[in-house]
Amino acid sequence: MIKPILIHPDPRLKKVCAPVSDLSDDLRNLAKDMLETMYDAPGIGLAAPQVGVLDRLIVMDCIKDGDPEPVVMFNPEVLSSSEDLNVYEEGCLSIPEQFAEVTRPESVRVGWIDMEGNPQEKDFDGLWATCVQHEIDHLNGKLFIDYLGPMKRQMMTRKSQKMKRELARG
Repeated sequence: MIKPILIHPDPRLKKVCAPVSDLSDDLRNLAKDMLETMYDAPGIGLAAPQVGVLDRLIVMDCIKDGDPEPVVMFNPEVLSSSEDLNVYEEGCLSIPEQFAEVTRPESVRVGWIDMEGNPQEKDFDGLWATCVQHEIDHLNGKLFIDYLGPMKRQMMTRKSQKMKRELARG
């Protein structure tokens, strides 16, 4: 089921999410709904707070052409990151139609719990590394615009507020 995506500014997007202690069927279903929502948007990543759920859950798939490679992560955390940095133009489904260059570690090792409750660890680089860091930031109440200077951040927030008002009017 496709879920509505919260648009910035929304106080839920600035909250730190609670760790998932028990993998319930509800949470597994939420992960499936989030993947469906992400693909429909379309996007390459989605965090639970973006659909109004304050649990540590993210989904992502950075394959644009070819067979999808969906990844579901409960309680993801960056275990290590490279000293080498990468700059990507990032966007966010909660800040529609706005993009900015963000500098992040080029590669990261991430640990998480999968849909079956098994611990996983994997190295990500390139777009996958950027995406997983962006989504984990959401779980900590941080948006990609928080990496920008105050003027650019305010401008993007105002644009987002305007779009949110227009959407509310229908």
